[in-house]
Amino acid sequence: MSSGSQVQPQPIRPKGKRQVSPTTRSQRNAGIVLFLPWMIGLIVFFLIPFFVSLYWSFTNYSILKPGTFVGLSNYVHLIHDATFLKSLLVTFYYTVVSVPLTIICGVAVSLLLNIKIKGQVIFRTAVFVPSLVPVIAIMILWNWLLSPQIGIVNWLLSLIHVSGPGWFTDEHWAMPALVLVSLWTGIGGSTVIYLAGLQDVPQDLYDSAEVDGAGIFRKARHITLPLLTPVIFFQLIMGIIGALQQFNLPYLISGGNGNPNNSLLFYGIYQYSTAFSYLRMGYASAMAWVMFIIILIITAFVFKSQSRWVFYQGAKGR
Repeated sequence: MSSGSQVQPQPIRPKGKRQVSPTTRSQRNAGIVLFLPWMIGLIVFFLIPFFVSLYWSFTNYSILKPGTFVGLSNYVHLIHDATFLKSLLVTFYYTVVSVPLTIICGVAVSLLLNIKIKGQVIFRTAVFVPSLVPVIAIMILWNWLLSPQIGIVNWLLSLIHVSGPGWFTDEHWAMPALVLVSLWTGIGGSTVIYLAGLQDVPQDLYDSAEVDGAGIFRKARHITLPLLTPVIFFQLIMGIIGALQQFNLPYLISGGNGNPNNSLLFYGIYQYSTAFSYLRMGYASAMAWVMFIIILIITAFVFKSQSRWVFYQGAKGR
């Protein structure tokens, strides 16, 4: 370097401060603007009602007058409320029956629809379409199919000299009929998810099993089902949460009162009538928090059990 050249001094930047380019600042501001509607919606429609309902559960709030704090009185009263216990029992019964049936039938149908045959797309569409039918149309359709007088189901049973039950008008058959309807509507969506899970099963595993002489049932038991357990686990969690919060179908079928003889008195129906028919918002809020705790406990138990039966590809030590 010549002696005449001079080294230009570098500008001294304040320590602890990072220079942000205009492009980066613009992208950050755009991200904040796009994020704000979601955050506002979360706060206004979820977090605020979440904590407000918690407060109301300790009051006797009824909309018509300001609520007064009553402590744990609502929760204590729930323990001695026979209707509350009945609705809880009905909901648990439906959950225990419908969720396993939906999973078993969903897996079985997805395995059949995964077979490469002519008209595969038509069969898949036929299975999925019922999940798109509005709940009102479902109610009308199945009320006609299961009608004791003009229903096609009882007519088919009469052909083999079997007297069909009253279905939705019979307290002993109302719940099985509801499970049947929910199975018809719910199997389509679950089948699509199972079919997506089946596409992730490596074909080389099937090829290796065939070389070892494994048949279709052994491949299903030792390859397909183990690799499908993460999807089954997801469906189990979502099925339990959905079944415990079931409301639309039983409300419409029973006319909103859980009849016949409270056999369809689901937890959600009793909570809804408590809040909007009797205006006992504090009591209904306590019911909501009881169900929240129940779902939280059951979900935690299922998550805890997954280490024993859920298989993840590539997981170490499995």
